[in-house]
Amino acid sequence: MTIRVELPAHLRTLAGITGRSEVRVEVAGPPTVSAVLDALEAAYPMLRGTIRDQVTQQRRAFLRFFACQQDLSHEPTDAPLPAAVAGAAEPLIILGAVAGG
Repeated sequence: MTIRVELPAHLRTLAGITGRSEVRVEVAGPPTVSAVLDALEAAYPMLRGTIRDQVTQQRRAFLRFFACQQDLSHEPTDAPLPAAVAGAAEPLIILGAVAGG
């Protein structure tokens, strides 16, 4: 199944994606954040270790996951994605968090 993924500008630059904020990846099996990240890292190997730690598989501190106006950042990464994301009507959004004062 095809999943749409929106990436922040710094990850698009790293992956060599220009002129668009969204990519499409093919996910085998149930659509979960983990499965989408696996497919994204397979398609763009230069992103390995930038979105999640390669050993622990934990999300990097200043990145968040959103879908259908819901923050999925603290949900289990093996939880099913919303149907609208699985059906490619909505993207999974990987967003760079803003910090500071």
